[in-house]
Amino acid sequence: MTQIRATKSEPPLTDNALLTMLDAVEDWLSELTIQRHSKHTVLAYSAALTRLADFLVAKNLSWLQFDKRQLSQFVAKRLEVDNLAISSVQQELSAIRHFYDWLLKNGKVLVNPAAHYQIKRQSRPLPAIADIDLLSQLLDQPAPDDPKQAALWSRDLAMMELLYSSGLRVGELVALDLADLDLSSCQVRVTGKGNKTRLVPVGRRAIIAIKDYLNCRAIWLKNNESALFISQKLGSRLTTRTVQNRLKLAASRVGIAQNIYPHLLRHCFASHLLSESGDLRAVQELLGHSDISTTQIYTHVDFAKLTQVYDNAHPRAAKKPSNVKSNAQSTLKPSDDN
Repeated sequence: MTQIRATKSEPPLTDNALLTMLDAVEDWLSELTIQRHSKHTVLAYSAALTRLADFLVAKNLSWLQFDKRQLSQFVAKRLEVDNLAISSVQQELSAIRHFYDWLLKNGKVLVNPAAHYQIKRQSRPLPAIADIDLLSQLLDQPAPDDPKQAALWSRDLAMMELLYSSGLRVGELVALDLADLDLSSCQVRVTGKGNKTRLVPVGRRAIIAIKDYLNCRAIWLKNNESALFISQKLGSRLTTRTVQNRLKLAASRVGIAQNIYPHLLRHCFASHLLSESGDLRAVQELLGHSDISTTQIYTHVDFAKLTQVYDNAHPRAAKKPSNVKSNAQSTLKPSDDN
């Protein structure tokens, strides 16, 4: 009897096609990694393009054959079938757009189907803002009596003052090294999104708080840690979660009911600065926004505040309670004509 030898089966053609398409994605993502794009960005791009590759392979299409008609079908699927939020689809479109820019640059496709493709944006909610009095309550609170807690407070105060003084993202704050801070010129060098570096001024109160904290940092320091803000126990760089928790603790200590979080201080920085200066471009630069439309949301915040002041102050702006009479009405006497 002839023995039939088992042979390793070949992968389906669709699998081969998918692997071929993903090879191009891997080449692009490798370049982004070399350019020091964040791991989060690379993973998000990879997931988005893998989903698109699956979609195209099911239709027996390649990157070269992908056009706006298929893009519309893919977007519709993500919105209507997969129930993805518009903001998430916008992020996937950004990944597709950047990937096709790279394919076009390398001569692998002829056009970028996502170049001018738009979907209706959701209205962005206005960012929450805390007023100056509440921030003063948070930042001007006395240090705890316990020496260990007082040392932690010096660090926490320095972090909060710097977040509000310079409008940093919490990720930018924890990424700061001691070498990024120039106390003599009152500036800090910040590495933001897309590995872009910007210089941001540091206010007087933040400088005072940081100088006070640096005495504690020298005691806590271990293994020549380069981070500006370090753990009291470990002597290592703080995490964003730790900063969030310490900020909530500081707020609860003085009985602040409003939800206080690091990005709120960035919102307050932008809104308060724009309110006083009116210089949108300067605020854009300080925040590190690549698109001024992102910064413009703070003009709406300021206008919302003006509207509230108007409604509360103008006698003809808002309806008064029905049981309140105007001075004119209270002085009227019954007429003989009635």
